[in-house]
Amino acid sequence: MENNDRFEQIYNQYRQNTVEEVSHDEEGKEHIVAVRKNEEGDLFAFKTSSGRELDYITALNDAKAGKLAHVDVFHKYGRDILRSEPDGIKENNLDNLPEF
Repeated sequence: MENNDRFEQIYNQYRQNTVEEVSHDEEGKEHIVAVRKNEEGDLFAFKTSSGRELDYITALNDAKAGKLAHVDVFHKYGRDILRSEPDGIKENNLDNLPEF
């Protein structure tokens, strides 16, 4: 059990340091506050904290350029996909944001 406690302590330190670094890096960046979905539930448009309405390609490009906070771009199904940063909070996942 002692090793598990040590491993958990190291992991918690890692997470705390990551959160502190991210919060400094993300200051001043827009973040997505609302989404628009098609009939199948796929996201195709996003509204940012500054009120900009972005189509999917523009949101991808802004995320790749580091202009949007709390989102990641990853390659799956042969294309780039925009998603929320995995932070364990379901309420801020893109699928769970309000629609506009």
